[in-house]
Amino acid sequence: MNEDKMSYDVVIVGAGPAGLGAAIRLKQLDPKITVCILEKGAEVGNHILSGAIIEPRALNDLFPDWRARGAPLETPAIKDHFLFLTAYHAWPMPTPPQMHNKGNYIASLGALCKWLAGQAEALGVEIFPGFAGSCCLFNDENQVVGIETGPQGLDSNGNPTSRYEPGVKIFGKMTLLAEGCRGSLTQEIIKRYALDSESDPQTYGLGIKEIWEIDPSKSKPGHVIHTIGWPLKNHPYGGSFIYHLNNNKVLIGFVVGLDYQNPHLSPFEEFQRFKTHPFVRNLLTGGRCLSYGARSLNEGGYQSIPKLEFPGGSLIGCAAGFLNVPKIKGSHTALKSGMIAGEAVYEYLVKGAPYTYQKRLEESWIYKELYKVRNIRPGFQKGLWIGLINAAFETYITRGRSPWTLENHADYKRLKKANQCTPISYPKPDGKITFDRLSSVYRSNIQYDENQPNPLHLKDPQKALSINYELYDFPEGRYCPAHVYELVEGPEGPRLHMNPSNCVHCKACDIKDPTQNITWTPPEGGSGPHYVNM
Repeated sequence: MNEDKMSYDVVIVGAGPAGLGAAIRLKQLDPKITVCILEKGAEVGNHILSGAIIEPRALNDLFPDWRARGAPLETPAIKDHFLFLTAYHAWPMPTPPQMHNKGNYIASLGALCKWLAGQAEALGVEIFPGFAGSCCLFNDENQVVGIETGPQGLDSNGNPTSRYEPGVKIFGKMTLLAEGCRGSLTQEIIKRYALDSESDPQTYGLGIKEIWEIDPSKSKPGHVIHTIGWPLKNHPYGGSFIYHLNNNKVLIGFVVGLDYQNPHLSPFEEFQRFKTHPFVRNLLTGGRCLSYGARSLNEGGYQSIPKLEFPGGSLIGCAAGFLNVPKIKGSHTALKSGMIAGEAVYEYLVKGAPYTYQKRLEESWIYKELYKVRNIRPGFQKGLWIGLINAAFETYITRGRSPWTLENHADYKRLKKANQCTPISYPKPDGKITFDRLSSVYRSNIQYDENQPNPLHLKDPQKALSINYELYDFPEGRYCPAHVYELVEGPEGPRLHMNPSNCVHCKACDIKDPTQNITWTPPEGGSGPHYVNM
């Protein structure tokens, strides 16, 4: 891609399941439609992180012959375990029906996206890895007409400027934003067109994950384990997953709801402490950690979905927030939403029909699935036990047909002042089962040009000390799982030092900062983690 300006029928930002699903469906319907996908990772899959258990429902619709085509779904889920942890015990509990995984596959979503990218390119889709979308392009009618690539500066209001050298301008008759959770362009578009004016605030979780190679005698391919309870107390919301792959590999992770209140809490340290539980330590002893990563995930569900259409384009996949939290899955809804968008765009561009993506989504099984479980995640705002009672009521009594819908609240507003909360003491890492942030970040295979503009922007740098440090005891040093934010002592007192080269693109800082003072923007294309099979 050498031209300063390029034009396509459809421009898609993000080579995840939603973006790839949209591109493939468009080409299946009309091979003459020109489609390009911009992907900020150096390769497709580099920035993809998910549990992941793949429900193949949408994939069956996209490629009924996906097995013959060689899709990398090789470990069928054969047994579910749901455990309640205390400090020393793991008590079996009935597995909620949403978490039954018969017919699903334990897999790498990154590997699946690489495979989907190959299928897309075979159909004629042009994919440009290493090109981050920096800002949307607009015409005089305030309609999105494409994307500009390359790192951009922000003004004091957090809006993109041309402060740095502009990149390539890619124009499209339609633009689909498939950036995943908390995408920077998605946030720009939601704000510009007030797409969230009639929805609840989005709420998020932070997922932290490692891949381990374990002792072959402990490997149980196809076994799926989820836990609640220890090390978290009644608050906040969270839990773990342990998925056994083939070849003695285990995917292990921990999710903490970012609506937690205690600024002393560290999701990274909670994950490390979780691995010291006798049940988990026994599994990992004798093994070795291969990879590490972190990613925020949408937890707002049905009531936090914004309007999906804007002049010139749409939000698809996790950019819109289609994760089914009780099911702990979003790749199937993301892929299907992309396919629905592709069908709507085809009807609009080729047949001249009205653009009906929003209507099609609302009539699809995606909305039905999310509506049914809409009250389960917000029920945990009152704590674990009330949340479990509410979840049982919604699942077994009303079956999702309650005459009410519980509300979500913005995560950054939930944080209490440090002097209102109890400090938390975390054990030191042993370097075998538990690790520090820097050694973990090393396993993310980050590549970053130190000379590029800082992609992390503080609207008011003084707030980092006058508010975050003074009132909240420097929470960004805890909610960041990659040691990006650091307090450095100097002759005039502490000052904030940022290490953007450590950033794993989790977006937790952009979400949780108590004054919304931090804005995450994409670094140069190709920068960031180079995940392998995450």
